Amino acid sequence: MKYPGLKGVIAAETEISHIDGIKGELWYRGYDVRDILEGATFEQAAYLLWYGVIPNDDQLASLTASLKESRELSPYMKNIIELLPRNMSMMEVLRTVISAEGTSDYQWEPTVEQAIRLTAIPPVIIAYRKRWLEGHELVHPDPSLNHVENYLYMLNGANPTKAQVNALESYMILTIEHGMNASTFAARVTASTESDMVSGITSAIGTMKGPLHGGAPKGVIQLLDVIQAAGSPVPVLQKKVANGEKLMGFGHRIYKTYDPRALALKKRLLPFMGKDPWLDLAIEVEEAAIKVLQEWKPNRALYTNVEFYAAAIMKAIDMDQELFTPTFTASRMVGWTAHIIEQAQNNIIFRPESDFIGTPRKLPQ
Repeated sequence: MKYPGLKGVIAAETEISHIDGIKGELWYRGYDVRDILEGATFEQAAYLLWYGVIPNDDQLASLTASLKESRELSPYMKNIIELLPRNMSMMEVLRTVISAEGTSDYQWEPTVEQAIRLTAIPPVIIAYRKRWLEGHELVHPDPSLNHVENYLYMLNGANPTKAQVNALESYMILTIEHGMNASTFAARVTASTESDMVSGITSAIGTMKGPLHGGAPKGVIQLLDVIQAAGSPVPVLQKKVANGEKLMGFGHRIYKTYDPRALALKKRLLPFMGKDPWLDLAIEVEEAAIKVLQEWKPNRALYTNVEFYAAAIMKAIDMDQELFTPTFTASRMVGWTAHIIEQAQNNIIFRPESDFIGTPRKLPQ
């Protein structure tokens, strides 16, 4: 097979993001993601990806207001959330309910206004479904709260702390976009047929649902749980490496050095050291794991990836594990919609070729 999984094939030109796995760089619209994270909000990062420029105060206020106004679910969407089988996963619920958003209002060509609506509703869907399943009183969106604040408020029914918002917002900014990954490619392929934006997003969610792509930091939490119970990281890590097990949260298909998102998250969270035991444990485990990997696998470039510190964040804000990938999806909605809009601006339908490797046959006489 010449290009298994299309690895190494350039499928599109983009101005949205750039990844250099050797140097450990990630850019949003030409800006280093670490610089963006220094003082940006989720809304500012979203504006940058959609419009290509950093917003001024008026532009940011307008986008923030639009996101808030777009949060309300239609009555039929609420009905769907309650009628879906209880054994449907949250990703399956997201896929189905967002598909139901796809009315005749969504036509080619895609717009930023459509992108805003599709970014505003996933946190509401997730929170509504979670509280309905648990039999808790449903929490309505609070127009005084920004995107990430409102998500935590609707999930828990209480205003989040500043530290909780800071931690989750950092994660969501760093996962808002990441190049031509599988789900983004799926979104662009669907959009290239001149289908509507909702169809492109539904394709992307179905792709993100697969564990090879959207497998969020559950494995990292399991690793931290084992190490916490053992009391010391090194023996646990050495045993896992000796047994040929993968250390969850280390290594990345693209990055051959530190994942820049992991470095940015760690820097953003360092001021909270000593205030959260899970963060303290994560930092201790990371340092030990890097040493063990360098000792046992000196020829492999295995460093911390974004999911490692994401696990500490999710644990610190007490988010249920089944919400990890849906939360990842809620943030990536911005990147997907930005790519769909870009695809429409210079559209050519994706139509790759394939090599026939079967055997020529003739029907029996």
